[in-house]
Amino acid sequence: MHVSVDGFASAGPNDPQEWVTWALEDIYNDVLALGDSTDTILIGRKLAVDYIPYWTETLKNPADPMHAFAERIVAARKIIFSKTLTQAEWENTEISAGDLGDSVRQLKAEAGKDIIVYGGTEFVSNLIAEGLIDEFHFFVNPVALGKGEPVFSARESWQSLKLERCKSFPSGLVLLVYSKA
Repeated sequence: MHVSVDGFASAGPNDPQEWVTWALEDIYNDVLALGDSTDTILIGRKLAVDYIPYWTETLKNPADPMHAFAERIVAARKIIFSKTLTQAEWENTEISAGDLGDSVRQLKAEAGKDIIVYGGTEFVSNLIAEGLIDEFHFFVNPVALGKGEPVFSARESWQSLKLERCKSFPSGLVLLVYSKA
């Protein structure tokens, strides 16, 4: 997840995310490697309705610099958590309307590669509050937003994390990987 140095994962509704996209060249190979370690994407409905069609369209253009990432997104099993969607209209996509915690624990028990979460912030915050995320990959962008949506907003108390690794990039962006302490 991309975050600002002041802890926000989004500048708010309809955030065009320019503060995120400017350094994608720096982190592209790391993002691809992270995608290669996974085979299932969890995504909230609010993000899914734009996110999945965007990557499906990107896949149609082999010259697009994000084509390799689009290949991974489109090919992966995607599970949208929603109480309002009743059927998936996209390839390799399922809808889960059940209890979030029970559904994710069941998915984690399945054989396969890792599961990755692409959001949005409210959905990720709920996963964190339920203790369902084992490892956090924060791409900390060297920008302060001043306001926005924090990813830990649903937590009712502090959460201790253990730094597993960090990597800095020429742009000033830093990747911090944490596990639960």
